[in-house]
Amino acid sequence: MALENKLGITDSAELARTEEKISKQKALQLFELNLLDTFEVGTFKGLAQIHKYLFEDIYAFAGQIRKVNIAKGNFRFVPLMYLEAALKNIDAMPQNTFDEIIEKYVEMNIAHPFREGNGRSTRIWLDAILKKEIKQVIDWNKVDKEDYLLAMERSPIKDIEIKHILKAALTDKINDREVYMKGIDASYNYEGYNVYKTEELGKNS
Repeated sequence: MALENKLGITDSAELARTEEKISKQKALQLFELNLLDTFEVGTFKGLAQIHKYLFEDIYAFAGQIRKVNIAKGNFRFVPLMYLEAALKNIDAMPQNTFDEIIEKYVEMNIAHPFREGNGRSTRIWLDAILKKEIKQVIDWNKVDKEDYLLAMERSPIKDIEIKHILKAALTDKINDREVYMKGIDASYNYEGYNVYKTEELGKNS
């Protein structure tokens, strides 16, 4: 079953294709209209602004904290009862160096604050922090998708692997449209890599 959406799509594969097409169009608008420069950098508020812009034409929950508990395989993302506190803690984390920024990115991934679209939104959020703080971004063309996903899965236990992968892909092409758009590729997402298990308000959905 497809997630409830504004487009009335009931087939999950069709929804995934449409979602990627629309979110890429909106991501390009973010870039070309310099809207990212008007959003907060490194806070959940800024991430929510990105998510809302990308997905507001598709989902009513765009930009809003999820109302379900989410697990992937045997790993549970931050439970609802702790989510708001976790996001406040992430806001307070330093972001002065590459290592600090990636540690913040890993924590935001563990929080997984949205019902859908976490990967794309958070990669844009990450690059915005890198751009502001160290004048570099990730060239996602240089990041192997499977290596990235496996490293992200292991990052809650040990983040050295994801730091190594992303540091090797740093570029000073901070205003390059192709570099920016590659990060929106849905094939880097957990959403496309494995099926989420969800619990609606603590009950199996």
